Amino acid sequence: MREIPVRRITDTVAKLIEEAAYRLPGDMLASLRAASDAEEEGPASAVLDTILENARVASEGVYPLCQDCGMTIVFIDVGQDVRLVGGDLADSVDEGVRRAYRDAYLRCSIVDDPLYDRKNTGDNTPAKIHCRIVPGTHVRVAVSLKGFGSENMSALAMLPPAAGEQGVIDFVVDTVRRAGPNPCPPVVLGIGIGSDFEGVAELAKRALLRPVGESNPAPRYAALEERLLAEVNSLGIGAAGYGGTITALGVNVEQAPTHIAGLPVAVNICCHSNRHASGVL
Repeated sequence: MREIPVRRITDTVAKLIEEAAYRLPGDMLASLRAASDAEEEGPASAVLDTILENARVASEGVYPLCQDCGMTIVFIDVGQDVRLVGGDLADSVDEGVRRAYRDAYLRCSIVDDPLYDRKNTGDNTPAKIHCRIVPGTHVRVAVSLKGFGSENMSALAMLPPAAGEQGVIDFVVDTVRRAGPNPCPPVVLGIGIGSDFEGVAELAKRALLRPVGESNPAPRYAALEERLLAEVNSLGIGAAGYGGTITALGVNVEQAPTHIAGLPVAVNICCHSNRHASGVL
């Protein structure tokens, strides 16, 4: 049994948050450059160029990529042959969040009560933690800083099985159509299909961690990703809603077994600032 002190979880979470807040992953930068090259001259093209310039300035470490520094979503895969020692896992994650938002001067956006007081917790805690046990002797940590301009445009449907592939496509495309320019397109779409009510939402959020342009390993779902991307881009919403051919940079689908009576589908929309980073202990 390998022992890992939880203080290393704290250090890793803090480091990954700062990295995600200031530097877009390489796949996101590449997809934005490709979109800029593909878009004809006009407002949408100018917006894409501005987004790339914003990313360059942010990477210098002075200003974060977006004023909405997000809710911290943390995915932790713990190897079953690992023993975490020296404290509580959730506390160690929140300490990493607390340290990163303080030291990197990131805006804190979490309120303690969602309906009444809505008082800012002041340190962006608590994080939303998704933890699962996996084979092995390592711990993999991934963080996502999820702004709510796009999160608020996300949607979930419990479709009947008879809805089939076309039902999934119709729901995804309609969700993006109704969102319009609100989620700051060009967007990246995380799509969950299967599991149950809460499981499908997690699938959709995990899908956003996969690099843009990396297809689902299952050929039928890879083909579905391509069709969804084409259908969404045919909406013509374009960068910042100015019209154009690039409304989405990528569509990532994650699937899981489900009940015979259901076809859960979740659409987690992320803006062009798809901030995430990961590390392995």
